[in-house]
Amino acid sequence: MTPALDLLKKVRAEHRVHSYEHDPKAASYGLEAAEKLGLQPAQVFKTLLAASEKAELLVAVVPVVGSLDLKALAHAAGVKKVEMADPAAAQRATGYLLGGISPLGQKKRLRTFIDSSAHAFATIYVSAGRRGLEVELAPAVLAEHTQAGFADIGRA
Repeated sequence: MTPALDLLKKVRAEHRVHSYEHDPKAASYGLEAAEKLGLQPAQVFKTLLAASEKAELLVAVVPVVGSLDLKALAHAAGVKKVEMADPAAAQRATGYLLGGISPLGQKKRLRTFIDSSAHAFATIYVSAGRRGLEVELAPAVLAEHTQAGFADIGRA
């Protein structure tokens, strides 16, 4: 179990866990998950951390097939500028290792934004807190349990 799955179980949120054999040589953890689980890559989301000019860490959940639009995230968060967070800071704040950072069950409650494209799917897949482990849940369930807002923060 991971903190993400513990949280979902505790609040009795509807979800399904999917696991696969993680290849340490995989170039992209998210695309590897989509491929090994036989999913549309647009339905698999990665969790990224960015830092504002005031050093506030922000969580961005975007499709693995695209990238994070830093300007759009800054606009959504109401800050002037954001840049990708230092990996060590991301791991410290979330309690997860890179490639397995889940938006759920993080050590610190960080402001979270989910790309609006998630609304196109009944369920999406995000990291369950470990490489090789994904959780499938409705976008609204993810938003509820991360207190996230939806915004156009992804770039194709």
